[in-house]
Amino acid sequence: MPRAQANLDVDAAIGFYLQENAPAAASGFIDALEQAYTHIGRHASTGSPRFGHELELPGLRAWPLSRYPFLVFYLERQDHIDVWRVLHTRRDIPERMRDPDTP
Repeated sequence: MPRAQANLDVDAAIGFYLQENAPAAASGFIDALEQAYTHIGRHASTGSPRFGHELELPGLRAWPLSRYPFLVFYLERQDHIDVWRVLHTRRDIPERMRDPDTP
């Protein structure tokens, strides 16, 4: 289940693609995101723990979107996947994870 901040991240990415007059890219982003959610729902342990170690957030993992420079950050819970953020790889990810208001 995505948190509110993850949904805001997704909305911002889609908004960017639409603002750039790239509706096919926006649609492809949504498809790639759905594929990532399906993958981590089935194979949560395959995500990279790198940022979890870096940020001292035990269990935090990241999974890349296919064909898009975004990572899905999540925690595996007993009964669900807790999606924290969906961030562009060229952003300062540690800073964005610490403070969601950082542009």
